[in-house]
Amino acid sequence: MTRKVNRVRYYLDSRGVKNLPPDEITAILRGADDLIASGGRTLLSKLLKGSKEKKILELELDKNPSYGFFSSVPLLEILAKIDWLIENRYLSIEYDYRLPLLVYAPKGWEIEKDTYSSELLEVLNRMLDSGTGLFNMTFLKDRNRDLIFLLLDKIKATNDKKYIPLLEAWKAIDFKKVQAVIQHVINHLSKE
Repeated sequence: MTRKVNRVRYYLDSRGVKNLPPDEITAILRGADDLIASGGRTLLSKLLKGSKEKKILELELDKNPSYGFFSSVPLLEILAKIDWLIENRYLSIEYDYRLPLLVYAPKGWEIEKDTYSSELLEVLNRMLDSGTGLFNMTFLKDRNRDLIFLLLDKIKATNDKKYIPLLEAWKAIDFKKVQAVIQHVINHLSKE
């Protein structure tokens, strides 16, 4: 005999929010990235507020780029903005056993993918600017393929040969499908 699961209920209330500016949508989606399938609306609102709550610090959510983005906004208003994103299908809620957890909806993932790939490109630029010839690229392995392919497209679009040594180091540690795309980008940059 199976036991009934008492799911934690949630109620969306966007409190009259009619629209959000693109920078706020991007910040909320970027904040949600560390909580996808592992946290909910309340935890995201605390991250965006910049809470020093023990759980936020234990999970190192204070390192998220959107931490404290809404530091001067009351928690209920932040929650209303998150609910607006859910109502407008940027984020959605899925249950894991009994808890409602945040996940990206396709529209939200497209924005987050672009934002995150741009951040990763900046990380790569800092690695190149550091002057070291040794590149540890393991931080890119096992990431979402769509994200990685978008990052590679952005590198390709630069038409800058400076990325070739970094791409070679990356190619040496990644999976065959990613290696093939990396090689394609290297070939493209070599022709420029």
